Amino acid sequence: MRENPDSGPRSGEADNPQGLTDQELKQLTELKARDREVRAHEAAHQAVGGQYAGAMSFTYQRGPDGAQYAVGGEVPIDISPVQGDPQATIEKMRIVRAAAMAPAEPSGQDRAVAAQAMQIMLHAQSELAAESGSSPREASDAYRKVSAMGESEQKGDENRASSFKPVSA
Repeated sequence: MRENPDSGPRSGEADNPQGLTDQELKQLTELKARDREVRAHEAAHQAVGGQYAGAMSFTYQRGPDGAQYAVGGEVPIDISPVQGDPQATIEKMRIVRAAAMAPAEPSGQDRAVAAQAMQIMLHAQSELAAESGSSPREASDAYRKVSAMGESEQKGDENRASSFKPVSA
């Protein structure tokens, strides 16, 4: 018995078992790529933020295949200073800042959190200088050193979606 060549799957059907249109396939490809990007972005925040980062949460969009795809997300981070310990605050804010800037393409919100961590770090630096009786010159040098951190990271796409949310304990 001979098989009918027309009885098997047609060209392209194996790649498209749901019979989606070309436009729906394009949308699905874009949603899958966005989902991977969002999850990687938030995972970078969480991995670097460690004990100061909370659980990732996502906003989803249903694709033409009926599945849910992450299109946005956030990771809460504790940006509260360590009470009575400026040195611990400085160390914590270094981690918070690194977590905010961890993704390949930090969003505007990520940069804002990094700047906020820098301000808290600078305040703790001045507290430390006051405690140790440092001269104003030494405090000024410390300020310049800390504030120079990340200046090269200030360039980039400021219009990216928010993804890093500061919280205070």
